[in-house]
Amino acid sequence: MLLEAVYHRPKLNWSYAYDQETIHLRLRAKKGDLLQAFAFAGDKYMWDQSKELVPMRKLISDEMFDYWECAIKPTYRRLKYGFLLKSADREMWMTEDNFSPERPENPDRLFEYPFLNPADIFTVPEWVKDAVFYQIFPERFANGNPDNDPEDVLPWGGKPERHNFFGGDLQGVIDHIDHLSELGINAIYFTPVFEATTNHKYDTTDYMKIDPHFGDVDTMKKLVKACHEREIRVVLDAVFNHSGQAFAPFLDVLEKGEKSRYKDWFHIHQFPLDPTRGLPTYDTFSFEPIMPKLNTSNPETKQYLLNVAEFWIKEVGIDGWRLDVANEVDHQFWREFRKVVKKANPEAYILGEIWHESSPWLQGDQFDAVMNYPFTNAVIDFVIRQKMDAQSFANVIGQQISRYPQQASEVAFNLLDSHDTPRLLTLCDDNKDRMKLAALFQFTYMGTPCIYYGDEVGLDGGPDPDCRKCMEWRPEHQDQDLFDFYRKLIALRKELAPLRTGTIRFLEAEKGGSKLAYERKLGGESAIVLLNNDDAGQTFEIDTTDKLWLDKISGKGYTAADGKLMVRLPAYGYAILTSER
Repeated sequence: MLLEAVYHRPKLNWSYAYDQETIHLRLRAKKGDLLQAFAFAGDKYMWDQSKELVPMRKLISDEMFDYWECAIKPTYRRLKYGFLLKSADREMWMTEDNFSPERPENPDRLFEYPFLNPADIFTVPEWVKDAVFYQIFPERFANGNPDNDPEDVLPWGGKPERHNFFGGDLQGVIDHIDHLSELGINAIYFTPVFEATTNHKYDTTDYMKIDPHFGDVDTMKKLVKACHEREIRVVLDAVFNHSGQAFAPFLDVLEKGEKSRYKDWFHIHQFPLDPTRGLPTYDTFSFEPIMPKLNTSNPETKQYLLNVAEFWIKEVGIDGWRLDVANEVDHQFWREFRKVVKKANPEAYILGEIWHESSPWLQGDQFDAVMNYPFTNAVIDFVIRQKMDAQSFANVIGQQISRYPQQASEVAFNLLDSHDTPRLLTLCDDNKDRMKLAALFQFTYMGTPCIYYGDEVGLDGGPDPDCRKCMEWRPEHQDQDLFDFYRKLIALRKELAPLRTGTIRFLEAEKGGSKLAYERKLGGESAIVLLNNDDAGQTFEIDTTDKLWLDKISGKGYTAADGKLMVRLPAYGYAILTSER
Protein backbone atom coordinates (compact mmCIF):
# COMPACT_ATOMS: atom_id res chain seq x y z
CA MET A 1 0.00 0.00 0.00
CA LEU A 2 1.62 3.23 -1.14
CA LEU A 3 0.58 5.64 1.61
CA GLU A 4 2.29 8.55 -0.15
CA ALA A 5 -0.41 8.37 -2.83
CA VAL A 6 -3.33 8.46 -0.38
CA TYR A 7 -4.92 11.89 -0.17
CA HIS A 8 -7.92 13.55 1.43
CA ARG A 9 -8.73 16.97 2.78
CA PRO A 10 -11.96 18.45 4.14
CA LYS A 11 -14.21 20.55 1.91
CA LEU A 12 -13.55 21.31 -1.79
CA ASN A 13 -14.25 18.22 -3.94
CA TRP A 14 -13.13 15.81 -1.18
CA SER A 15 -15.76 16.41 1.50
CA TYR A 16 -18.81 18.42 0.53
CA ALA A 17 -22.57 18.67 0.93
CA TYR A 18 -24.39 17.25 -2.06
CA ASP A 19 -27.81 18.24 -0.76
CA GLN A 20 -29.44 19.24 2.53
CA GLU A 21 -29.05 15.74 3.96
CA THR A 22 -26.05 14.20 2.25
CA ILE A 23 -22.29 14.58 2.58
CA HIS A 24 -19.99 13.06 -0.03
CA LEU A 25 -16.56 11.87 1.10
CA ARG A 26 -13.78 11.10 -1.38
CA LEU A 27 -10.38 9.52 -1.01
CA ARG A 28 -7.51 9.15 -3.49
CA ALA A 29 -5.23 6.11 -3.61
CA LYS A 30 -2.67 4.63 -5.98
CA LYS A 31 -4.38 2.97 -8.92
CA GLY A 32 -5.12 -0.68 -8.19
CA ASP A 33 -3.68 -0.44 -4.68
CA LEU A 34 -6.79 -0.83 -2.51
CA LEU A 35 -9.22 -3.73 -2.52
CA GLN A 36 -11.62 -1.95 -0.17
CA ALA A 37 -12.03 1.42 1.51
CA PHE A 38 -14.36 2.51 4.29
CA ALA A 39 -15.24 5.78 5.95
CA PHE A 40 -15.08 5.51 9.74
CA ALA A 41 -17.74 8.07 10.65
CA GLY A 42 -19.99 9.29 13.42
CA ASP A 43 -21.24 12.28 15.41
CA LYS A 44 -18.56 14.03 17.45
CA TYR A 45 -20.89 14.55 20.41
CA MET A 46 -22.03 10.90 20.60
CA TRP A 47 -19.12 9.10 18.99
CA ASP A 48 -19.38 5.72 20.68
CA GLN A 49 -23.10 5.42 19.96
CA SER A 50 -22.95 6.57 16.32
CA LYS A 51 -19.62 5.44 14.88
CA GLU A 52 -19.82 3.05 11.93
CA LEU A 53 -17.85 1.79 8.94
CA VAL A 54 -19.39 3.02 5.70
CA PRO A 55 -18.28 1.15 2.54
CA MET A 56 -16.85 3.32 -0.21
CA ARG A 57 -17.11 2.56 -3.93
CA LYS A 58 -14.52 3.22 -6.57
CA LEU A 59 -15.94 6.36 -8.18
CA ILE A 60 -13.51 6.65 -11.09
CA SER A 61 -9.85 6.24 -12.00
CA ASP A 62 -7.26 8.18 -13.95
CA GLU A 63 -3.78 7.29 -15.12
CA MET A 64 -2.23 7.11 -11.64
CA PHE A 65 -5.00 7.06 -9.05
CA ASP A 66 -8.30 5.51 -7.98
CA TYR A 67 -10.89 7.79 -6.41
CA TRP A 68 -13.15 6.24 -3.76
CA GLU A 69 -16.41 7.78 -2.64
CA CYS A 70 -19.31 7.28 -0.24
CA ALA A 71 -22.44 9.24 0.64
CA ILE A 72 -23.43 9.70 4.28
CA LYS A 73 -26.59 11.22 5.74
CA PRO A 74 -25.60 12.21 9.29
CA THR A 75 -28.59 12.25 11.63
CA TYR A 76 -27.54 15.48 13.32
CA ARG A 77 -25.80 17.06 10.29
CA ARG A 78 -22.36 16.75 11.90
CA LEU A 79 -19.63 14.34 10.89
CA LYS A 80 -16.36 13.16 12.36
CA TYR A 81 -14.58 10.70 10.11
CA GLY A 82 -11.44 8.84 9.17
CA PHE A 83 -10.78 6.04 6.71
CA LEU A 84 -10.01 2.33 6.79
CA LEU A 85 -7.87 1.21 3.83
CA LYS A 86 -7.47 -2.43 2.85
CA SER A 87 -5.01 -3.86 0.33
CA ALA A 88 -4.18 -7.51 -0.35
CA ASP A 89 -1.73 -7.70 2.54
CA ARG A 90 -2.23 -4.62 4.68
CA GLU A 91 -4.82 -2.69 6.65
CA MET A 92 -4.37 0.95 7.64
CA TRP A 93 -6.45 3.60 9.38
CA MET A 94 -6.18 7.20 8.20
CA THR A 95 -6.83 10.16 10.50
CA GLU A 96 -6.27 13.86 10.04
CA ASP A 97 -2.80 13.45 11.54
CA ASN A 98 -1.38 10.14 10.33
CA PHE A 99 -1.75 6.52 9.27
CA SER A 100 -1.84 3.69 11.79
CA PRO A 101 -2.50 -0.06 11.81
CA GLU A 102 -4.57 0.52 14.98
CA ARG A 103 -8.13 1.77 14.90
CA PRO A 104 -8.30 5.34 16.27
CA GLU A 105 -10.13 5.51 19.59
CA ASN A 106 -10.06 9.28 19.98
CA PRO A 107 -12.35 11.10 17.51
CA ASP A 108 -10.56 14.38 18.18
CA ARG A 109 -7.82 13.32 15.73
CA LEU A 110 -10.24 12.58 12.88
CA PHE A 111 -11.32 14.76 10.01
CA GLU A 112 -14.42 16.85 10.55
CA TYR A 113 -17.37 18.19 8.61
CA PRO A 114 -18.52 20.55 11.37
CA PHE A 115 -22.12 21.14 10.32
CA LEU A 116 -24.23 20.77 7.22
CA ASN A 117 -25.38 24.38 6.99
CA PRO A 118 -28.00 25.00 4.27
CA ALA A 119 -26.32 28.26 3.29
CA ASP A 120 -23.09 26.39 2.47
CA ILE A 121 -24.65 23.85 0.12
CA PHE A 122 -23.61 24.19 -3.52
CA THR A 123 -27.04 24.23 -5.16
CA VAL A 124 -27.32 24.18 -8.95
CA PRO A 125 -30.40 24.69 -11.17
CA GLU A 126 -32.17 21.35 -11.56
CA TRP A 127 -33.40 22.15 -15.07
CA VAL A 128 -29.84 22.28 -16.43
CA LYS A 129 -29.39 18.55 -15.73
CA ASP A 130 -32.11 17.88 -18.32
CA ALA A 131 -31.09 20.63 -20.75
CA VAL A 132 -29.76 20.34 -24.28
CA PHE A 133 -28.27 23.69 -25.31
CA TYR A 134 -28.04 25.27 -28.74
CA GLN A 135 -25.52 28.09 -29.21
CA ILE A 136 -26.54 30.97 -31.47
CA PHE A 137 -24.24 33.66 -32.88
CA PRO A 138 -27.06 36.17 -33.61
CA GLU A 139 -25.43 38.02 -36.51
CA ARG A 140 -25.20 34.80 -38.50
CA PHE A 141 -28.31 32.80 -37.58
CA ALA A 142 -31.14 34.39 -39.56
CA ASN A 143 -32.16 37.81 -40.89
CA GLY A 144 -35.75 38.28 -39.80
CA ASN A 145 -36.02 42.06 -40.15
CA PRO A 146 -34.15 43.67 -43.06
CA ASP A 147 -35.22 47.11 -41.77
CA ASN A 148 -32.59 46.95 -39.00
CA ASP A 149 -29.73 45.75 -41.23
CA PRO A 150 -26.36 47.54 -41.00
CA GLU A 151 -25.65 49.93 -43.87
CA ASP A 152 -22.93 47.72 -45.30
CA VAL A 153 -24.84 44.43 -44.96
CA LEU A 154 -23.81 41.66 -47.38
CA PRO A 155 -26.00 39.03 -49.06
CA TRP A 156 -26.76 36.06 -46.78
CA GLY A 157 -24.30 33.19 -47.08
CA GLY A 158 -21.18 35.11 -48.07
CA LYS A 159 -17.68 34.51 -46.73
CA PRO A 160 -17.42 35.52 -43.06
CA GLU A 161 -14.69 38.03 -42.27
CA ARG A 162 -13.76 39.66 -39.00
CA HIS A 163 -15.54 42.90 -39.81
CA ASN A 164 -18.42 42.12 -42.20
CA PHE A 165 -22.16 41.90 -41.53
CA PHE A 166 -24.95 39.73 -42.90
CA GLY A 167 -27.95 41.08 -40.98
CA GLY A 168 -28.78 38.30 -38.53
CA ASP A 169 -31.07 39.45 -35.73
CA LEU A 170 -33.41 38.35 -32.93
CA GLN A 171 -36.48 38.32 -35.17
CA GLY A 172 -34.65 35.75 -37.28
CA VAL A 173 -34.44 33.47 -34.24
CA ILE A 174 -38.16 33.93 -33.57
CA ASP A 175 -38.93 33.10 -37.21
CA HIS A 176 -37.00 29.83 -37.01
CA ILE A 177 -37.99 28.65 -33.56
CA ASP A 178 -39.87 25.74 -35.15
CA HIS A 179 -36.50 24.40 -36.33
CA LEU A 180 -35.24 24.38 -32.74
CA SER A 181 -38.38 22.72 -31.42
CA GLU A 182 -38.22 20.05 -34.12
CA LEU A 183 -34.59 19.38 -33.23
CA GLY A 184 -35.58 18.97 -29.60
CA ILE A 185 -33.32 21.46 -27.81
CA ASN A 186 -34.67 23.11 -24.68
CA ALA A 187 -32.11 25.84 -23.97
CA ILE A 188 -30.35 28.51 -26.03
CA TYR A 189 -27.06 30.26 -25.28
CA PHE A 190 -26.72 33.52 -27.21
CA THR A 191 -23.37 35.21 -27.75
CA PRO A 192 -23.68 38.94 -26.90
CA VAL A 193 -26.80 40.80 -27.99
CA PHE A 194 -26.07 44.20 -26.46
CA GLU A 195 -25.13 47.31 -28.40
CA ALA A 196 -21.58 47.13 -29.77
CA THR A 197 -19.59 48.11 -32.86
CA THR A 198 -18.42 44.67 -34.04
CA ASN A 199 -20.30 41.71 -35.56
CA HIS A 200 -19.48 39.55 -32.51
CA LYS A 201 -20.61 42.21 -29.97
CA TYR A 202 -17.95 41.41 -27.37
CA ASP A 203 -17.08 45.13 -27.26
CA THR A 204 -20.17 46.33 -25.41
CA THR A 205 -21.22 49.94 -25.90
CA ASP A 206 -24.39 49.87 -23.78
CA TYR A 207 -25.22 46.97 -21.45
CA MET A 208 -28.82 48.10 -21.05
CA LYS A 209 -29.63 48.24 -24.76
CA ILE A 210 -30.09 45.51 -27.36
CA ASP A 211 -27.95 46.22 -30.42
CA PRO A 212 -30.17 48.10 -32.91
CA HIS A 213 -29.07 45.69 -35.67
CA PHE A 214 -30.60 42.87 -33.60
CA GLY A 215 -33.78 44.62 -32.45
CA ASP A 216 -34.66 46.22 -29.12
CA VAL A 217 -35.73 45.25 -25.61
CA ASP A 218 -39.26 44.53 -26.79
CA THR A 219 -37.88 42.13 -29.42
CA MET A 220 -35.86 40.40 -26.73
CA LYS A 221 -38.93 40.09 -24.53
CA LYS A 222 -40.87 38.68 -27.47
CA LEU A 223 -38.11 36.13 -28.11
CA VAL A 224 -37.90 35.07 -24.46
CA LYS A 225 -41.69 34.71 -24.31
CA ALA A 226 -41.74 32.60 -27.50
CA CYS A 227 -38.98 30.38 -26.12
CA HIS A 228 -40.63 29.95 -22.74
CA GLU A 229 -43.92 29.00 -24.38
CA ARG A 230 -42.01 26.08 -25.92
CA GLU A 231 -40.17 25.31 -22.66
CA ILE A 232 -36.86 26.61 -24.06
CA ARG A 233 -34.62 28.46 -21.59
CA VAL A 234 -32.58 31.52 -22.63
CA VAL A 235 -29.04 32.32 -21.46
CA LEU A 236 -27.31 35.55 -22.48
CA ASP A 237 -23.61 36.41 -22.66
CA ALA A 238 -22.31 38.90 -20.07
CA VAL A 239 -19.06 40.62 -21.00
CA PHE A 240 -18.10 42.02 -17.60
CA ASN A 241 -14.33 41.60 -17.87
CA HIS A 242 -14.12 44.42 -20.36
CA SER A 243 -16.28 46.91 -22.22
CA GLY A 244 -16.01 48.31 -25.71
CA GLN A 245 -14.05 51.39 -26.62
CA ALA A 246 -17.33 53.21 -27.37
CA PHE A 247 -18.71 52.53 -23.86
CA ALA A 248 -19.76 55.96 -22.53
CA PRO A 249 -17.58 55.90 -19.38
CA PHE A 250 -14.50 55.02 -21.43
CA LEU A 251 -15.25 57.76 -23.96
CA ASP A 252 -15.40 60.16 -21.03
CA VAL A 253 -11.96 59.03 -19.86
CA LEU A 254 -10.58 59.40 -23.39
CA GLU A 255 -11.89 62.95 -23.51
CA LYS A 256 -11.18 64.18 -19.97
CA GLY A 257 -8.25 62.04 -18.87
CA GLU A 258 -7.45 62.28 -15.17
CA LYS A 259 -10.38 64.65 -14.61
CA SER A 260 -12.93 62.05 -15.72
CA ARG A 261 -15.19 60.77 -12.95
CA TYR A 262 -14.96 57.36 -14.64
CA LYS A 263 -11.17 57.01 -14.55
CA ASP A 264 -11.39 54.40 -11.76
CA TRP A 265 -13.81 52.29 -13.80
CA PHE A 266 -10.76 51.02 -15.69
CA HIS A 267 -7.16 49.96 -15.02
CA ILE A 268 -5.17 52.90 -16.37
CA HIS A 269 -1.38 53.00 -16.20
CA GLN A 270 -0.77 56.50 -17.50
CA PHE A 271 -2.49 59.48 -19.09
CA PRO A 272 -3.32 60.53 -21.70
CA LEU A 273 -4.79 57.38 -23.21
CA ASP A 274 -3.85 56.66 -26.79
CA PRO A 275 -5.50 53.53 -28.20
CA THR A 276 -3.85 54.04 -31.60
CA ARG A 277 -0.16 53.65 -30.71
CA GLY A 278 1.66 50.51 -29.56
CA LEU A 279 0.51 48.64 -26.49
CA PRO A 280 -2.40 50.33 -24.72
CA THR A 281 -1.58 52.33 -21.59
CA TYR A 282 -4.51 50.65 -19.89
CA ASP A 283 -5.42 47.01 -19.24
CA THR A 284 -7.48 45.35 -21.94
CA PHE A 285 -8.79 41.97 -23.01
CA SER A 286 -5.68 40.45 -24.58
CA PHE A 287 -4.03 43.48 -26.20
CA GLU A 288 -7.21 44.72 -27.89
CA PRO A 289 -7.31 48.52 -27.47
CA ILE A 290 -11.05 48.51 -28.27
CA MET A 291 -11.75 46.30 -25.23
CA PRO A 292 -10.63 48.15 -22.06
CA LYS A 293 -10.70 45.99 -18.91
CA LEU A 294 -13.28 47.01 -16.33
CA ASN A 295 -12.26 47.57 -12.72
CA THR A 296 -14.81 45.33 -11.03
CA SER A 297 -13.44 46.16 -7.57
CA ASN A 298 -14.51 49.78 -8.01
CA PRO A 299 -17.86 50.20 -6.18
CA GLU A 300 -19.51 52.24 -8.95
CA THR A 301 -18.43 49.89 -11.73
CA LYS A 302 -19.48 46.89 -9.68
CA GLN A 303 -22.93 48.29 -8.91
CA TYR A 304 -23.52 49.20 -12.55
CA LEU A 305 -22.73 45.66 -13.71
CA LEU A 306 -24.76 44.04 -10.93
CA ASN A 307 -27.73 46.19 -11.93
CA VAL A 308 -27.29 44.94 -15.50
CA ALA A 309 -27.25 41.32 -14.32
CA GLU A 310 -30.43 41.83 -12.31
CA PHE A 311 -32.33 43.83 -14.96
CA TRP A 312 -32.24 41.26 -17.75
CA ILE A 313 -33.36 38.48 -15.41
CA LYS A 314 -36.12 40.40 -13.62
CA GLU A 315 -37.43 42.60 -16.42
CA VAL A 316 -36.87 40.41 -19.49
CA GLY A 317 -37.02 36.98 -17.91
CA ILE A 318 -33.78 35.40 -19.13
CA ASP A 319 -32.76 32.16 -17.42
CA GLY A 320 -29.08 32.72 -16.83
CA TRP A 321 -25.75 34.25 -17.79
CA ARG A 322 -22.70 32.96 -19.59
CA LEU A 323 -19.71 34.98 -18.32
CA ASP A 324 -17.04 35.93 -20.83
CA VAL A 325 -13.35 35.75 -19.80
CA ALA A 326 -14.61 34.85 -16.34
CA ASN A 327 -11.23 33.84 -14.91
CA GLU A 328 -9.80 37.34 -15.31
CA VAL A 329 -12.47 38.95 -13.10
CA ASP A 330 -11.93 39.03 -9.32
CA HIS A 331 -13.57 36.32 -7.22
CA GLN A 332 -15.26 38.79 -4.89
CA PHE A 333 -17.17 40.33 -7.79
CA TRP A 334 -18.46 36.91 -8.82
CA ARG A 335 -19.52 36.15 -5.24
CA GLU A 336 -21.62 39.30 -5.17
CA PHE A 337 -22.84 38.61 -8.70
CA ARG A 338 -24.13 35.18 -7.62
CA LYS A 339 -26.06 36.68 -4.71
CA VAL A 340 -27.76 39.24 -6.95
CA VAL A 341 -28.59 36.76 -9.71
CA LYS A 342 -29.84 34.00 -7.43
CA LYS A 343 -32.01 36.50 -5.51
CA ALA A 344 -33.59 37.58 -8.79
CA ASN A 345 -34.07 33.95 -9.90
CA PRO A 346 -32.81 31.07 -7.72
CA GLU A 347 -32.96 28.76 -10.77
CA ALA A 348 -30.80 31.01 -12.98
CA TYR A 349 -27.80 29.25 -14.54
CA ILE A 350 -24.40 30.91 -13.98
CA LEU A 351 -21.87 29.64 -16.51
CA GLY A 352 -18.27 30.82 -16.59
CA GLU A 353 -16.03 30.81 -19.63
CA ILE A 354 -12.91 29.12 -18.31
CA TRP A 355 -10.73 26.90 -20.50
CA HIS A 356 -8.79 25.13 -17.74
CA GLU A 357 -9.25 23.38 -14.37
CA SER A 358 -11.80 25.51 -12.53
CA SER A 359 -12.14 24.33 -8.93
CA PRO A 360 -11.75 27.81 -7.36
CA TRP A 361 -14.92 28.95 -9.14
CA LEU A 362 -16.97 25.81 -8.43
CA GLN A 363 -17.36 25.77 -4.65
CA GLY A 364 -20.94 27.04 -4.57
CA ASP A 365 -20.19 30.74 -4.03
CA GLN A 366 -19.56 31.79 -7.65
CA PHE A 367 -20.54 29.73 -10.73
CA ASP A 368 -22.83 26.77 -11.25
CA ALA A 369 -20.63 25.46 -14.07
CA VAL A 370 -17.96 26.30 -16.59
CA MET A 371 -17.61 25.71 -20.29
CA ASN A 372 -16.00 22.29 -20.15
CA TYR A 373 -13.06 22.70 -22.52
CA PRO A 374 -10.98 19.93 -20.88
CA PHE A 375 -13.85 17.63 -21.91
CA THR A 376 -13.79 19.16 -25.40
CA ASN A 377 -10.06 18.61 -25.78
CA ALA A 378 -10.26 15.01 -24.58
CA VAL A 379 -13.02 14.04 -27.01
CA ILE A 380 -11.25 15.73 -29.92
CA ASP A 381 -7.92 14.11 -29.07
CA PHE A 382 -9.47 10.63 -28.80
CA VAL A 383 -12.19 10.52 -31.44
CA ILE A 384 -11.04 13.01 -34.02
CA ARG A 385 -7.28 13.45 -33.85
CA GLN A 386 -6.77 9.93 -32.46
CA LYS A 387 -3.83 11.20 -30.40
CA MET A 388 -4.76 8.95 -27.46
CA ASP A 389 -6.03 5.42 -27.02
CA ALA A 390 -9.28 4.48 -25.28
CA GLN A 391 -7.53 3.84 -21.97
CA SER A 392 -5.88 7.27 -21.96
CA PHE A 393 -9.20 8.88 -22.85
CA ALA A 394 -10.97 7.13 -19.95
CA ASN A 395 -8.16 8.28 -17.63
CA VAL A 396 -8.55 11.92 -18.69
CA ILE A 397 -12.32 11.75 -18.22
CA GLY A 398 -11.77 10.14 -14.80
CA GLN A 399 -9.44 12.93 -13.78
CA GLN A 400 -12.00 15.51 -14.84
CA ILE A 401 -14.77 13.87 -12.80
CA SER A 402 -12.54 13.71 -9.72
CA ARG A 403 -11.87 17.44 -9.78
CA TYR A 404 -15.32 18.80 -8.95
CA PRO A 405 -18.26 18.17 -6.63
CA GLN A 406 -20.85 15.93 -8.28
CA GLN A 407 -23.41 18.71 -8.70
CA ALA A 408 -20.92 20.78 -10.71
CA SER A 409 -20.26 17.85 -13.05
CA GLU A 410 -24.00 17.29 -13.48
CA VAL A 411 -24.47 20.78 -14.96
CA ALA A 412 -21.11 21.18 -16.75
CA PHE A 413 -21.43 22.82 -20.17
CA ASN A 414 -20.10 20.18 -22.57
CA LEU A 415 -19.30 21.54 -26.01
CA LEU A 416 -17.36 20.23 -29.01
CA ASP A 417 -17.12 23.48 -30.96
CA SER A 418 -18.16 27.10 -30.66
CA HIS A 419 -17.70 30.58 -32.10
CA ASP A 420 -14.12 30.43 -30.76
CA THR A 421 -13.06 27.14 -32.39
CA PRO A 422 -13.14 25.38 -35.75
CA ARG A 423 -16.43 23.63 -36.41
CA LEU A 424 -16.82 19.99 -35.50
CA LEU A 425 -17.34 18.76 -39.07
CA THR A 426 -14.19 20.56 -40.22
CA LEU A 427 -12.20 19.16 -37.29
CA CYS A 428 -13.36 15.74 -38.50
CA ASP A 429 -12.13 16.45 -42.05
CA ASP A 430 -15.77 16.15 -43.18
CA ASN A 431 -15.94 12.60 -41.82
CA LYS A 432 -19.51 12.40 -40.52
CA ASP A 433 -18.90 9.03 -38.87
CA ARG A 434 -16.31 10.54 -36.55
CA MET A 435 -18.51 13.57 -35.96
CA LYS A 436 -21.37 11.30 -34.89
CA LEU A 437 -19.08 9.30 -32.61
CA ALA A 438 -17.90 12.47 -30.86
CA ALA A 439 -21.47 13.72 -30.48
CA LEU A 440 -22.61 10.36 -29.14
CA PHE A 441 -20.13 10.56 -26.27
CA GLN A 442 -21.14 14.18 -25.65
CA PHE A 443 -24.83 13.23 -25.35
CA THR A 444 -24.28 10.14 -23.19
CA TYR A 445 -21.99 11.86 -20.68
CA MET A 446 -22.94 13.78 -17.53
CA GLY A 447 -23.44 17.52 -17.91
CA THR A 448 -25.45 19.48 -20.43
CA PRO A 449 -24.48 19.05 -24.12
CA CYS A 450 -24.44 22.03 -26.47
CA ILE A 451 -24.85 22.04 -30.26
CA TYR A 452 -23.24 24.96 -32.11
CA TYR A 453 -25.78 26.39 -34.54
CA GLY A 454 -25.63 24.68 -37.93
CA ASP A 455 -23.73 21.58 -36.84
CA GLU A 456 -27.00 19.69 -37.06
CA VAL A 457 -27.34 20.47 -40.79
CA GLY A 458 -23.68 19.99 -41.76
CA LEU A 459 -22.31 23.53 -41.50
CA ASP A 460 -18.52 23.52 -41.66
CA GLY A 461 -15.86 26.14 -41.01
CA GLY A 462 -12.28 26.60 -39.91
CA PRO A 463 -10.96 28.89 -37.14
CA ASP A 464 -12.55 32.27 -36.40
CA PRO A 465 -13.96 33.95 -38.46
CA ASP A 466 -14.72 30.96 -40.71
CA CYS A 467 -16.56 29.15 -37.90
CA ARG A 468 -19.08 32.02 -37.86
CA LYS A 469 -20.72 31.31 -41.21
CA CYS A 470 -24.31 32.19 -41.99
CA MET A 471 -26.77 29.46 -41.01
CA GLU A 472 -27.85 27.32 -43.95
CA TRP A 473 -31.64 27.54 -44.38
CA ARG A 474 -32.00 26.17 -47.92
CA PRO A 475 -33.43 22.65 -47.42
CA GLU A 476 -31.56 21.23 -50.39
CA HIS A 477 -28.26 22.31 -48.81
CA GLN A 478 -29.00 20.92 -45.35
CA ASP A 479 -27.73 17.52 -44.28
CA GLN A 480 -30.94 15.78 -43.25
CA ASP A 481 -29.07 12.67 -42.09
CA LEU A 482 -27.14 14.72 -39.50
CA PHE A 483 -30.30 16.51 -38.44
CA ASP A 484 -32.08 13.20 -37.86
CA PHE A 485 -29.05 11.88 -35.96
CA TYR A 486 -28.99 14.84 -33.56
CA ARG A 487 -32.75 14.72 -33.13
CA LYS A 488 -32.55 11.04 -32.17
CA LEU A 489 -29.67 11.65 -29.75
CA ILE A 490 -31.65 14.40 -28.02
CA ALA A 491 -34.74 12.20 -27.80
CA LEU A 492 -32.75 9.32 -26.30
CA ARG A 493 -31.11 11.60 -23.74
CA LYS A 494 -34.55 12.78 -22.67
CA GLU A 495 -35.89 9.22 -22.56
CA LEU A 496 -33.04 7.59 -20.62
CA ALA A 497 -32.51 9.26 -17.24
CA PRO A 498 -29.12 7.55 -16.58
CA LEU A 499 -27.64 9.40 -19.57
CA ARG A 500 -28.36 12.68 -17.81
CA THR A 501 -27.57 12.18 -14.14
CA GLY A 502 -26.41 8.60 -13.68
CA THR A 503 -23.01 7.43 -12.48
CA ILE A 504 -20.43 6.43 -15.08
CA ARG A 505 -18.31 3.27 -15.00
CA PHE A 506 -15.92 2.29 -17.76
CA LEU A 507 -16.41 -1.36 -18.71
CA GLU A 508 -13.72 -1.41 -21.38
CA ALA A 509 -11.13 1.19 -22.31
CA GLU A 510 -8.71 -0.56 -24.59
CA LYS A 511 -5.01 0.07 -24.01
CA GLY A 512 -3.36 0.80 -27.33
CA GLY A 513 -6.74 0.48 -29.02
CA SER A 514 -9.97 2.27 -29.77
CA LYS A 515 -12.77 0.28 -28.14
CA LEU A 516 -14.65 2.13 -25.41
CA ALA A 517 -17.56 0.81 -23.34
CA TYR A 518 -19.15 2.43 -20.29
CA GLU A 519 -22.25 2.12 -18.17
CA ARG A 520 -24.46 4.99 -17.04
CA LYS A 521 -26.54 3.96 -14.05
CA LEU A 522 -29.25 5.66 -12.00
CA GLY A 523 -30.97 3.58 -9.34
CA GLY A 524 -32.07 0.32 -10.93
CA GLU A 525 -31.92 1.72 -14.48
CA SER A 526 -28.81 1.58 -16.63
CA ALA A 527 -27.59 2.08 -20.17
CA ILE A 528 -24.41 0.68 -21.73
CA VAL A 529 -22.72 2.75 -24.41
CA LEU A 530 -20.30 1.23 -26.93
CA LEU A 531 -18.01 3.25 -29.22
CA ASN A 532 -15.75 1.78 -31.90
CA ASN A 533 -13.29 4.54 -32.78
CA ASP A 534 -11.61 2.53 -35.54
CA ASP A 535 -11.82 2.27 -39.32
CA ALA A 536 -12.46 -1.49 -39.02
CA GLY A 537 -15.27 -3.44 -37.37
CA GLN A 538 -14.72 -4.67 -33.80
CA THR A 539 -16.49 -6.99 -31.36
CA PHE A 540 -17.33 -5.99 -27.80
CA GLU A 541 -17.69 -8.55 -25.02
CA ILE A 542 -19.59 -7.29 -21.97
CA ASP A 543 -20.14 -9.16 -18.70
CA THR A 544 -23.80 -9.08 -17.73
CA THR A 545 -26.41 -10.90 -15.66
CA ASP A 546 -29.22 -9.72 -17.95
CA LYS A 547 -30.06 -11.79 -20.99
CA LEU A 548 -31.93 -9.54 -23.43
CA TRP A 549 -30.62 -6.19 -24.66
CA LEU A 550 -31.84 -3.59 -27.15
CA ASP A 551 -29.73 -1.08 -29.07
CA LYS A 552 -31.73 2.15 -28.85
CA ILE A 553 -29.91 3.57 -31.87
CA SER A 554 -30.42 0.80 -34.44
CA GLY A 555 -33.36 -1.01 -32.83
CA LYS A 556 -31.41 -4.28 -32.99
CA GLY A 557 -31.85 -6.83 -30.20
CA TYR A 558 -29.08 -8.89 -28.58
CA THR A 559 -29.10 -11.99 -26.37
CA ALA A 560 -26.38 -12.62 -23.78
CA ALA A 561 -25.08 -16.17 -23.40
CA ASP A 562 -23.24 -17.55 -20.36
CA GLY A 563 -23.07 -14.09 -18.81
CA LYS A 564 -21.47 -12.52 -21.90
CA LEU A 565 -23.01 -10.00 -24.27
CA MET A 566 -21.32 -9.99 -27.69
CA VAL A 567 -21.86 -6.95 -29.91
CA ARG A 568 -20.22 -6.45 -33.29
CA LEU A 569 -19.91 -2.83 -34.40
CA PRO A 570 -18.80 -1.54 -37.81
CA ALA A 571 -16.08 1.05 -38.36
CA TYR A 572 -16.84 4.12 -36.23
CA GLY A 573 -19.94 2.32 -35.00
CA TYR A 574 -21.81 2.92 -31.77
CA ALA A 575 -24.64 1.54 -29.69
CA ILE A 576 -26.71 2.53 -26.67
CA LEU A 577 -27.92 -0.66 -25.01
CA THR A 578 -30.71 -1.04 -22.47
CA SER A 579 -31.67 -4.26 -20.74
CA GLU A 580 -34.95 -5.84 -21.78
CA ARG A 581 -34.36 -8.66 -19.27
